[in-house]
Amino acid sequence: MKQRQLGAGMRVLTLPSILLLVMLAGCTDNGQVELQQWMDETRRQVKTGVQKIEPPKNFMPFRYTGIDSLDPYSPAKLEAVFAAARGDGGLKPNLERRREPLEAWPLDAIKMVGSLERGGTNYAVVQADRSLFRVTKGGYLGQNFGMVTGITDTEIQLREIVQDSTGQWVEREARLELQESK
Repeated sequence: MKQRQLGAGMRVLTLPSILLLVMLAGCTDNGQVELQQWMDETRRQVKTGVQKIEPPKNFMPFRYTGIDSLDPYSPAKLEAVFAAARGDGGLKPNLERRREPLEAWPLDAIKMVGSLERGGTNYAVVQADRSLFRVTKGGYLGQNFGMVTGITDTEIQLREIVQDSTGQWVEREARLELQESK
């Protein structure tokens, strides 16, 4: 009797198993063939190329013998490098020259009130405070070491030497335009 029960149970188990296998066989993916065709076509179209990398540059080591060479850590050499970085060796105003009267006022406190020509030389007439001054090319105006580079009927062109945010001296252009009286 036990054999019959096992046989009937086996039939019951084999029927669902067979149905499951039939259902799984029907789930084959036909899109996989299309996908494989698309990938093969894409591989044929894409050209792969690897750029050659340049070989590394040859490193030439520096040999410090100490006999014929200058000591790279000497304080004199380091001070020269730092001075060049600060701008001490480059552009800077001439602090040795005698200051002109118009260098006592800032440039915005000086007004150009006229111009004149005498003997082929152009002059500008400027007012600082309540005094009038005559200015020629090469003269100085303002507190930023501004040298007059040109004079026309309507303006005075200047080249000033100022310190930038890093402390280095740089040149900048400035103008002083004719002030019309009201």
